[in-house]
Amino acid sequence: MSELTYTLSQLNNLSEEDACFAFENCCTSSRWIEGMVARRPFVSIAQCQEVALEVWNALGEVDFLEAFEGHPKIGDVSSLRKKYAHTKKLASGEQSSVNEANEATIQALADGNTQYEQQNGFIFIVCATGKSAEEMLDILQSRLPNSREQELKTAAGEQAKITAIRIDKLLPTDVNPETKISER
Repeated sequence: MSELTYTLSQLNNLSEEDACFAFENCCTSSRWIEGMVARRPFVSIAQCQEVALEVWNALGEVDFLEAFEGHPKIGDVSSLRKKYAHTKKLASGEQSSVNEANEATIQALADGNTQYEQQNGFIFIVCATGKSAEEMLDILQSRLPNSREQELKTAAGEQAKITAIRIDKLLPTDVNPETKISER
């Protein structure tokens, strides 16, 4: 995700093209993006979050799958090693007892993600913020027995959480209105 940040006023006043670009950094479902752009202006970040969820909940499987495709696949062992090299850093102090991921956990995550995608036809989606590799593995293994229908619903719920976090990053409350917006 790009590190774009805006004030609410700036977001509300973006051109349609620039607003699409901003919202695409939160979720890659084209219908979700269109819905968010059409519902501007927002009177508060809370309202923006509420609208984001309303728009998301009105969408269907094709839209969910499009959003899921915007995530990197967790299944390549070398990328997992890099991602979980310093689990404590990932958790940002939220989990003081977390240890670094071991090779067995990394390999199990890669294998589980491959199995998940083969079973469901889409990648494993989970809001990973603050979770260690071991926690991710536990979640993945607990979800593997689920039906595709159940997983689509669960993954869509996780995508909504991820989108909310990304909206908070897009519209941080501590943005200085005088700060220039990063260019594309």
